[in-house]
Amino acid sequence: MRRVEDIVLKDRMSVDSLVREMRKGGGFVAKKLAEAVDILEEMVRDKDCTTFLSFPACVVATGMRGVLKELVKRKWIDVIITTCGALDHDLARVWGDYFHGSFYMDDVELHKKGIHRLGNVLIPVENYGKAIEERLQPIFREMYKERKMYSTKELVWKLGEMLKDEERKEESILYWAWKNEIPIFVPGITDGAVGSQLWLFYQEHKDFVIDSLKDEQDLSDIVFEAKKSGAIVIGGGISKHHVIWWNQFRGGLDYAIYLTTAVEYDGSLSGARTREAITWSKIKEKARHITVEGDATVNFPIMVAALAERLSSLKD
Repeated sequence: MRRVEDIVLKDRMSVDSLVREMRKGGGFVAKKLAEAVDILEEMVRDKDCTTFLSFPACVVATGMRGVLKELVKRKWIDVIITTCGALDHDLARVWGDYFHGSFYMDDVELHKKGIHRLGNVLIPVENYGKAIEERLQPIFREMYKERKMYSTKELVWKLGEMLKDEERKEESILYWAWKNEIPIFVPGITDGAVGSQLWLFYQEHKDFVIDSLKDEQDLSDIVFEAKKSGAIVIGGGISKHHVIWWNQFRGGLDYAIYLTTAVEYDGSLSGARTREAITWSKIKEKARHITVEGDATVNFPIMVAALAERLSSLKD
């Protein structure tokens, strides 16, 4: 047995130094977070590993968007699977601003003032649905002139390419995904503002098609060609399931990190721990895996900052 040691805080302590102290000190989620950073480092350093990242839309409305963007910019991940709302928020924040709020604000009053509330983030109505409609319809018209059928991967890359002249393009996950040719798959493409705009465009262009099965073919090719595979899974839902579902066909993930606030006793996918996925062959029996409970907007920036120190890739 290893002795539990106290965490020693020091002046000007780096993030990675703190994480290493958390591993040494043990104790609940602190120890799990430290172990997750070790797995993340091994996964990223493993040149044979194809690394998947999945996340829900809500975190893209927060400052954690910058952390996700950094992973794409630095090519520390190879594939993204997410929800339509992630596209919505990424695009909307290129074209407008979101604001700080509170969980306890008067929602009726916010509605009267034309402000959406997402947790403690405030989104002016004109910076979301209206802005997305005004910007996307001309883009869809240009896409339609080129061809009539796109997979969601191709759609997302086209949107990222269309941002290349935007002043705030380098803040965008989609821009860097296009620039670095990192595929983003959106299996629930109609469930969001971008999806609604696709439907609206379809009303007058009935031969315009989003080919979801082309995405599945591309995903199968990625999975079956991978020598090893790993996953960073933030939250749950369709994006989580699509990552682990496809990886079961190659016998399971070799590395897996789950970050969740959900409980497992209700049988939900969001709350299911990595150990449960082993029974489905979604994670290998001998895989390195861990579930880190807690708010990903707290835990994940710590993890990536520690990883960056270990890789010495961030200069500022």
